[in-house]
Amino acid sequence: MALKETLLKAFAQNRKVALYAAGAGVALFGLGLGYKYMQKPKKLTQVGIVSQLILHPLKSGKGLQVAKAECLRMGLKHGELRDRHWLVITEDGRMVTARQEPRLVLVTMTAEGGDICLNAPDMEELKVPQHQPNNNILNCKVFTADVQGRDCGDEVSRWLTRYLAAGKTVRMVHYEPQMKPRKCKQVKPPFPPDEEVAYPDAGPIMLLSEASLRDLNSRLDKDVTVAQYRPSIVVNDCEAFSEDSWDDIQIGTVRMKRVMACGRCILTTVDPETGINNSKEALDTLKSYRLCDPSDKKVYGTAPLFGQYYIVKQTGTLHVGEPVYKISY
Repeated sequence: MALKETLLKAFAQNRKVALYAAGAGVALFGLGLGYKYMQKPKKLTQVGIVSQLILHPLKSGKGLQVAKAECLRMGLKHGELRDRHWLVITEDGRMVTARQEPRLVLVTMTAEGGDICLNAPDMEELKVPQHQPNNNILNCKVFTADVQGRDCGDEVSRWLTRYLAAGKTVRMVHYEPQMKPRKCKQVKPPFPPDEEVAYPDAGPIMLLSEASLRDLNSRLDKDVTVAQYRPSIVVNDCEAFSEDSWDDIQIGTVRMKRVMACGRCILTTVDPETGINNSKEALDTLKSYRLCDPSDKKVYGTAPLFGQYYIVKQTGTLHVGEPVYKISY
């Protein structure tokens, strides 16, 4: 009798477990079907064409136009050069940009056979090894954020100090992959906490349309060029400021997400052909019609908005001439 009761009890318990398992399975299946049919399919709508890809290997240096570039999490890469991975600093590690030294915009950096090559007006070309592993790693500041860089050596320091003729010694550092990066969020809170950069002001990719530049020039007495705004990607075949609404885009296999607009500063008034800052334009004109909504003043302050910052969600290679698609769901 005891055996019979034990068997009946075990059957009842197993039956309850089986029913629970079956119920859970049905629920999960239902959720899966619900998600499948509630999630809208991805839609790609062409919104423009890539007209320029521009790297600025040296922060505040002259931009290099390229026909194709790798688009990585920390910005564009072409050959051995990566966007804003070299930085001029003071002896105590603080960044030096064209805000302080406008003639930096005339310095060109290229790469050749394992060397980096520096050129500037009235200066002989300087070639030094790109990788100098025995040089010191220095602690640097970009705005208020800490970052590291490998010193590029005394020869580069003397060359830049002589060129800038600012009465103070400067050095150049190179960011290497193993070094401590900067968190984008430290500079601009709208960025996700896991996004990192080397020496850019805020984010890895800045996109601007030719139509937006034409709109600005239509309001000026003297045209400005895209070089004054230092974008990574320039897009054509779209309406002025349509990039303001491209929240998710795809170019080839690369996918990017818009984070915030680019607030513009005094650096944009430096003439990229002369390295001279003798005008408040086009900054004043931008301020007349491109200020943020009052609710966003805590992010942008009084800086006018021109271009958009993106983060890279899927890496790949970009080519000039490729269509730009807006992703919708």
